[in-house]
Amino acid sequence: MTSDDTRAARTEAVRALEAEFGELINRFRRIIAENASRVSPGMLPGAYKVFTTIVRREGITLSALAEALMADKGQISRTVRELEALGLVQRTPDPADGRSSLLSATPLGLEQLAAARAPQESLLVDAVDEWPVHDILNLTRLLHALTAGERPRAD
Repeated sequence: MTSDDTRAARTEAVRALEAEFGELINRFRRIIAENASRVSPGMLPGAYKVFTTIVRREGITLSALAEALMADKGQISRTVRELEALGLVQRTPDPADGRSSLLSATPLGLEQLAAARAPQESLLVDAVDEWPVHDILNLTRLLHALTAGERPRAD
């Protein structure tokens, strides 16, 4: 194979990978939209993302939340107020900075999130149920390298 053939094959392979990622992203967008609606009817996927980030990073400040989500602090603040009004999120004083608050999920918020996630909880487990464990580990290794921008380590 010449270098041009190799380049063309690589380009085609990357295009196929991009298409599969597009399908995967669309599938996860649908799941997120469904979960958001189950947490609170009418909740938008963006609010769900803010909520789940607060759950994952319990005790996060509004500024750190906006930075983590690479979003406008004003928009994040409005969304947090909506989540508070729904009883999903609470603010507590930041012991390190009295001018700031820490955001965390309420018990109700955690309960509603668990209920919302339950229908898809086994989705990934079921999707790879018949895959050999080696293939699952290999995919994990390759995805890690891709997200880290590294060359995949050898098996």
